[in-house]
Amino acid sequence: REEKGWSAKIRDRIVEEMLFDNDDDIDESIISDDDSDTDSQKLSHDENVSPTAASPTVSSLFASDNNDEYDGPFGVAGSEPVYHQNDLFLGGGNGGVFSDYSEDNIASAPFEGTLGPLLKDAVTERAIQRKPRVIAIGDVHGCIDELQSLLRKCDYSPGDLVVFLGDLVSKGPDSVSVIQMAREIGAIGVRGNHDFEVIRWHQAMKSGVDAPVFGSEHFHIASCLSNADMKWMYSLPWYISSKELGALFVHAGFVSGIRLAKQNPRLMMNMRSILPDGTVTSKFFNNWPWARLWDGPQTVLFGHDADRGLQQYEHAIGLDTGCVYGGRLTACILPEKRLVSVSANREYFKYRRKHYD
Repeated sequence: REEKGWSAKIRDRIVEEMLFDNDDDIDESIISDDDSDTDSQKLSHDENVSPTAASPTVSSLFASDNNDEYDGPFGVAGSEPVYHQNDLFLGGGNGGVFSDYSEDNIASAPFEGTLGPLLKDAVTERAIQRKPRVIAIGDVHGCIDELQSLLRKCDYSPGDLVVFLGDLVSKGPDSVSVIQMAREIGAIGVRGNHDFEVIRWHQAMKSGVDAPVFGSEHFHIASCLSNADMKWMYSLPWYISSKELGALFVHAGFVSGIRLAKQNPRLMMNMRSILPDGTVTSKFFNNWPWARLWDGPQTVLFGHDADRGLQQYEHAIGLDTGCVYGGRLTACILPEKRLVSVSANREYFKYRRKHYD
């Protein structure tokens, strides 16, 4: 009842101080006798003024009988303001809070509405000047700490494209984090034999196959990956070809003399050696690496063969340097073919490979 006795001027003043000055307490001294006398004198005059002719006040905006007509910033509780269909900035610029970039007002908008394209052009030009690179990385095998260190050493920045050469998972400490990071940075990759096993287990789980009696690491990884991460793994192809870079990316290797479309997927994930009689095998024969026979013209970047470590041929580069076995994690930066590597923090998996002559 006391508030209703206040004049519109007093109510406006109190509301403004509460809204804009964030005062917790209203100084009752603002309701002076002089104001009360003056307002009482004006009361009869205010009653004679037409509501349509009077200028809107703060109190009138909050009055219940005017809520339906209020179209201020963001509306008020219980109101449903209607905005122009071409206006993306709430009611004709929202009383000056936002600029009006609608088609009808584009000529009056800041920068004539071209700031967005200008910013995009600036970002594009900066990326071109920086010359984004392709960073091919050998077998990670769940070594997330070493992967992060390697990217820092490569001076990785958004815009660079990371290409994983397969076997991102298994044997190492945190396969799930490696896949998550690869997906989040927009990396691509090729399918390795361990990645393939995780995908196989995921398909088996969807078909209702029971969990293995003896623990399977690939089953565990497939169970822990999110749907988004699993979808990223499914997207991994057998190989990637880049005409612009003159490069091929594959996990294990290719058989020379056979067209890419005719290459055997299982061999592309598992091969290590080609014997003098033409036999292709996943076993390590010291004197018969498959890459010695690859005659280009495209350069193949591959992993999988930790036995031989870093391999450099005229048209092939092997980047599996055994990080998970306590070796190094290696990358090749294209197009300059610059090699970068970091040491493993420790040996995560005991190395046990049979060697053949």
